[in-house]
Amino acid sequence: MSTLPRILVTSAAGKTGRHVTTQLLEKGFPVRAFVRKRDGRSDALARAGAEIFEGDQYALSDMRRAMQGMKRAYQCAPTAPNGLHFNAIFTAAAHEVDLEHVVTLGQWLSDADHPSLFTREVYISDLLIRMSSKFTVTSVNPGWFADNYLMVLDMAAHLGVFTMPLGPGDQKKNAPPSNEDIASVAVAALSDPGRHAGKSYRPTGPELMSPNEIAASIGSVLGRKVRYMDISEKMMSKALRALPPSNYSEAAVSQLAIYADEYRRGSFAVNAPTDAVRRVGGRLPERFESIVRRAVAERSELRTTSLRRVKALLNFAKILLTPALDLTKVQSDRDYVCIPRPKFSQNSADWVTTHQPQRVAQNPVSAA
Repeated sequence: MSTLPRILVTSAAGKTGRHVTTQLLEKGFPVRAFVRKRDGRSDALARAGAEIFEGDQYALSDMRRAMQGMKRAYQCAPTAPNGLHFNAIFTAAAHEVDLEHVVTLGQWLSDADHPSLFTREVYISDLLIRMSSKFTVTSVNPGWFADNYLMVLDMAAHLGVFTMPLGPGDQKKNAPPSNEDIASVAVAALSDPGRHAGKSYRPTGPELMSPNEIAASIGSVLGRKVRYMDISEKMMSKALRALPPSNYSEAAVSQLAIYADEYRRGSFAVNAPTDAVRRVGGRLPERFESIVRRAVAERSELRTTSLRRVKALLNFAKILLTPALDLTKVQSDRDYVCIPRPKFSQNSADWVTTHQPQRVAQNPVSAA
């Protein structure tokens, strides 16, 4: 039996949670993986050695049960509405048990006055989790994930276009981190709280890239020419509605549009790339082309055939015919909290001050 402390991983079947779980298991830590339901992903975690806890992460009674016997925990809110509710539930349960350390997944954009409700909730959640004196906290605050680009792989594979609302194709505005690299930073902080308590880290990929370079990398892996096409946020919403199944709810799409605006403004390029993956995670950050190569290898349907090309053309026609989401109405219909004077990240004096290079890994709250 392991003498290492037991660790709870929330959202354990998700983008980063799955890799946090497996990397901790590889280090010998006993892990309880909190999942919404049993499926192929949770079964794979069980085979790797995780204890599977099936429950509702928004239910305090379930979170309390999941926390029992744990010493450390990874707090990862689902990419969905009610993120603040999830984090409040997590914080309340964590305060009641004998935890010693928590690692939270935050956001590089996080600010009190951000236009995105999801982002403001991350900022508030980071404040709440640090109010307890019972345990220490480390924040991991990535920006635009490399995984975000992969949702348009089908169109790139079959039609030769990489479509996203990212602005001019020649401007380097993001250093995309892999899910595995983000997880490595979280795992380092969970493994050694004494070294990382009170700190914030921003994992990135190894280099700033332009949309044209992203498209070229995708094309290199697919073995065909892929060109970048800048599209509107309305067209993005049409595509996400037209081609289910999608991991993005209408509410999430409304926030993704705001993040695309931040992308075009260059907020993800500020102070990027960082050395967090190498210095904290203990590994060289993965190059984007390597990330794409792994994703393509897992999806046999990306191999081009005449039938798949016809299907891709039909899907493109479906996108054109699908009504765009009224992103403002989506937020209004859901009664999202609005603030009187929202500010994009680089227009916020607090954000700019707390995101200077020398403070990125030191400020425990505002560097989120």
